[in-house]
Amino acid sequence: MKYYEDLVVGTVSRSSMTYKVTREEVIDFASKYDPQPFHLDDDAAAKTHFGRLSASGWHTGAMTMRMMVEGWKHQEPTASLGSPGIDELRWVKPVYPGDELTVEMELIFKRRMKSRRDMGISKSRQTVYNQNGEVVMTMVSNGLIQVRDPEADTE
Repeated sequence: MKYYEDLVVGTVSRSSMTYKVTREEVIDFASKYDPQPFHLDDDAAAKTHFGRLSASGWHTGAMTMRMMVEGWKHQEPTASLGSPGIDELRWVKPVYPGDELTVEMELIFKRRMKSRRDMGISKSRQTVYNQNGEVVMTMVSNGLIQVRDPEADTE
């Protein structure tokens, strides 16, 4: 098990999974959660700056989470305690049906929590790329990580 003490700022990892975006999934997700015309209808999308049917940014976030979780399955388990949220989220370029996404994760910060000595907080930058190596989404997320030895004063 990998604990807070084992995390090294600057570590970069890439998900072993890629995600192929399908037209059916784009429409299904948008129908349920983001029913804007450019996510649902080819003709409506063609009249926008997207130029064609595009995935919801929220859908891109969900696909990113799936790739991250799949990637974690192939690594040493981390003593994760969930997430208190996201600090930044940017949809840089549209994601279209047929795109194949990958995600890269970089640990950019960590600290012990003052109020909970059994936890540390981490920040990671996720960068999502399409099949052409273009950045389509970035985010900075926070994680709560269990401390191996809460009584120790080490960082």
